[in-house]
Amino acid sequence: MNSSEPDSHCDPAIGASREPEATKSCAASDVDRIACAPESVTVAVHEAGERLDAVAARHFPRHSRARLKAWIEAGHLTVDGATGRGKQRLAGGECLSLTLPESALGEGSLRLEDAVATAMPLPIVHEDDAILVLDKPAGLVMHPAAGHRDDTLVNGLLHYLPSLREVPRAGVVHRLDRDTTGLCVVAKTLEAQTHLVRQLQARSMGRRYLALVLGDPQISGTVDAPMARHPRDRKRMAVVSGGKAAVTHYEVMTRYGDCALLECKLDTGRTHQIRVHMQHIGHPLIGDPVYGRRAGNLPTRLSRIAALRRFPRQALHARELTLVHPDAEQVVSFTASPPEDFRALLAALDAASD
Repeated sequence: MNSSEPDSHCDPAIGASREPEATKSCAASDVDRIACAPESVTVAVHEAGERLDAVAARHFPRHSRARLKAWIEAGHLTVDGATGRGKQRLAGGECLSLTLPESALGEGSLRLEDAVATAMPLPIVHEDDAILVLDKPAGLVMHPAAGHRDDTLVNGLLHYLPSLREVPRAGVVHRLDRDTTGLCVVAKTLEAQTHLVRQLQARSMGRRYLALVLGDPQISGTVDAPMARHPRDRKRMAVVSGGKAAVTHYEVMTRYGDCALLECKLDTGRTHQIRVHMQHIGHPLIGDPVYGRRAGNLPTRLSRIAALRRFPRQALHARELTLVHPDAEQVVSFTASPPEDFRALLAALDAASD
């Protein structure tokens, strides 16, 4: 781990709080537990006349203002058991109860309270009081969902650190696809998760990937193309006008004739972003079963390379992660070499290029 002085910080005004007077816990309203138990507080007398959204930001400083606003609008913050409105004025003495929504677990995931803890080896690169950094292998799904109820990273994390059950998504800050390898960060506390999520939102968390793509791309470039669910196949993503902003920067590291090794840097983190963006510019990832080209349709020279024909997944590896540490407030960087099968594929391409 390398450390240096931070070059960016979260806005200190966001989430800053003064200690409210006469604040005490109160009984939670009759709301189903979803991601974790409701957080409940009593509005102080001196807060009379203030808006609900402002008071909520003060009393629940571990959550960003954007999150709280969305949760208020969705009905996850109640005032004396009734759905609250962000602009409503408080009288003082009300009971505010915040229940984290199921969306805090990630789309398609099981409720965290229903996830089982499973013993499994965890490829931990770094651990301290605030974060875990892992080097995820291929084939490991991040979150429990249909077909993967007890064999995911979250299941392993809950066994390794049961306290993660109280953190949304069991602390997982960003996802990697099942067959994408490399670095991901897990927050061990709600405060650390909020800090890291804000970095993602501010696009200040650095994520660099190695991607082996088909064709001969220009030396460097930026793909700025919005993404959304594919209009006909909801399991796929696509470049869609009016979709969410998605920006990928890339640079060629090595050329192998009919394919090239790229370093890709993400500004955003949409589902399948690198895979979709590379397909969009005509250079799909080698081995990609969804967005790539089948082995039988590869250029003749590449089809003769056995290691390439046998490569079972998208050739994508998250090799570098840079972030501001939630506790130390210093920039820290982590790196991970590609797994053995990826290295063997590159060696075979090197040999074929001689």
